[in-house]
Amino acid sequence: MNILIVLTSHDTLGATGRKTGFWLEELAAPYYALKEAGARLVLASPAGGQPPLDPKSNEPAFQTAETRRFEADPAAIAQLANTVRLDSVSHDDFDAVFYPGGHGPLWDLAEDARSIALIESFVAAAKPVALVCHAPGVLRHVKNPDGTPLVRGRQVTGFTNTEEAAVELTDIVPFLVEDELKAKGAIFSRGEDWASYVVTDGLLITGQNPASSAAAAETLIGQLSRNAG
Repeated sequence: MNILIVLTSHDTLGATGRKTGFWLEELAAPYYALKEAGARLVLASPAGGQPPLDPKSNEPAFQTAETRRFEADPAAIAQLANTVRLDSVSHDDFDAVFYPGGHGPLWDLAEDARSIALIESFVAAAKPVALVCHAPGVLRHVKNPDGTPLVRGRQVTGFTNTEEAAVELTDIVPFLVEDELKAKGAIFSRGEDWASYVVTDGLLITGQNPASSAAAAETLIGQLSRNAG
């Protein structure tokens, strides 16, 4: 199976002067779960090349066995340094797409016409779309063929308002994932703050936070296996 992983190219946390990007665990845990399931992975980003890593995600408190494994894996590091441009990929070449989070996607991927069209094309082709933590926010402009929001009436989760408040970025981010999904008509549910929680609605798989990234990948693997069977 071929799986596309889409990462942010945005590295600035609003007007704070601080850096952001993708969250390392949300790439590393799915990366190995998917590879060990036999998937061939392609990494993409709007700008191509090396996507920005949120430096906070590599602080000791947020490192995991998977992040340490990724950091020590020359092949993984090389693949990350050479992401393909988002405008060069097509759903035709993949069985599913996975979006890691981090705050970066709220600025670029949420507004990126190519990303929006790509997700719409995966859905139209009946191929799974998985997003974790802040990445469900990139669904804000994704539409069904009839022009209604993709998430309207769908069961979803994502980074919660209370989790955003806990990291003190409520007034920094361009929008709150929970509020935005609800505003688009989604049926938003959540687990405990920082605990793994994954929701599946048809081909749409969403995870609440970094702790949900491995479970979201495993859910995607299970769905692809059932589809193949």
